[in-house]
Amino acid sequence: MTLEFTEVRDVEGIARIAQYFSEVWNTMVDVLSTETLHCIRHAGGAVIGAFDGDRLAGATVAVFGPPADASVYSMIAAADPGVGLPLKLAQRDWALGHGATTMRWTYDPLVSRNARFNLVKLGAVVIEYTVDFYGPMRDGVNDGDESDRLTVSWDLTASPRPEPPGGPEGEILRTAPDGGPLEISDGQRIWCRVPSDVVALRREDPEAAAAWRKAVRGVFTDAFADGRVATSMSRDSWYLLERK
Repeated sequence: MTLEFTEVRDVEGIARIAQYFSEVWNTMVDVLSTETLHCIRHAGGAVIGAFDGDRLAGATVAVFGPPADASVYSMIAAADPGVGLPLKLAQRDWALGHGATTMRWTYDPLVSRNARFNLVKLGAVVIEYTVDFYGPMRDGVNDGDESDRLTVSWDLTASPRPEPPGGPEGEILRTAPDGGPLEISDGQRIWCRVPSDVVALRREDPEAAAAWRKAVRGVFTDAFADGRVATSMSRDSWYLLERK
């Protein structure tokens, strides 16, 4: 695979990216319409496509956020397998080229693979938990679930942090819907477990997925109220939450 990353500006290219997002989220409704993408581009944001020859293999959209001269907000990103990291790095290069030093975006706290990508591969930090961020969603991926989201902040000038050694250790404070431990603390750090594949769980057992949503929400809202941030995600789906 030979990838080329391009700021897409033409009408046909913008429409192609809007269609790509709809296919990824399995919905007939626009995730972001072509009109919205054109406005973002015209306002100084970036619609970046990842192309493998003529094939569109990923896309991401960013706008400037406060403070506008230093921060970029990534609105959406989707990519074929193996394209996500180079696409995100291309978005970082665009942001740095325009003078930004940080980037923020949101993701579903229960999707462990996204958490590991954001916190371990990129080195971002979770700084906020928002309950039902979007309200009801009607796409084929999130339909029927509440839209809780974590906000991450990525220092575009920093190197990824090394993965912390060891796994969760200490006292079990809460039990997960599957009967295993949900929250463990050693008195300083907190670990919170999420499902290994919540997308599959939503399809197979929506009630269990909803129970996980509420359980993880309780851990995170209490941890953030106590001045913590999430800094890592283990390979077996444990978040690490530490004091700022």
